[in-house]
Amino acid sequence: MNPIFDFFFGQYQGYDTVDIVLEIVAVIFGFLSVWYSKQNKIWVFPTGMISTLIFVYLLLKWGLLGDMMINGYYFIMSVYGWYVWTRKVDETHVTPISTTTKKENIMSAAIFLATLVFVFVVYQTFDKWTSWVAYVDTLTTAIFFVGMWLMARRKIENWIFWIIGDVISVPLYFYKGFTFTSLQYLGFTIIAIFGYLAWKKSLNNNRQTV
Repeated sequence: MNPIFDFFFGQYQGYDTVDIVLEIVAVIFGFLSVWYSKQNKIWVFPTGMISTLIFVYLLLKWGLLGDMMINGYYFIMSVYGWYVWTRKVDETHVTPISTTTKKENIMSAAIFLATLVFVFVVYQTFDKWTSWVAYVDTLTTAIFFVGMWLMARRKIENWIFWIIGDVISVPLYFYKGFTFTSLQYLGFTIIAIFGYLAWKKSLNNNRQTV
């Protein structure tokens, strides 16, 4: 086997073909979700829900509880976000892009800390503190929980959390042996940067027209 190919994809040798196909499908829908989010389109949620459901199944099968909880939470918040994004604030306008309020910043901090405690308890209960990866998982879970909540509320700061979490996840998933998912997060990082810039431009344009 080609040594370069083996380096990137050799870990898939023991995987069921159906699981590899499912991971690729989940990655594709994950990319679509982030792309639609960048475009500020409602399709971010249905595409994201398909991706997260597949990942919940795969991650449960692979015993990655922290990652599974992240995706389960994404699914729940996608339902909430779908409602918020389509809810009209008046007779003609839906919820717009905005910056976080002081109350939302406090809530973000509370979600971050509560997630750290929750994941710690889960990992402790299931004896998952087996390597340094578990500690990084705990951190990224908290980062992504806040990012998803802010995205559901259409807050521009959500992109900052996505960028930080994505950067950490690229090498983390490669180390775990999930090359396709690692490449997904690399793509997510790039899209998230452009997403922040696009939302910032839209936010500034809205402020100028008010």
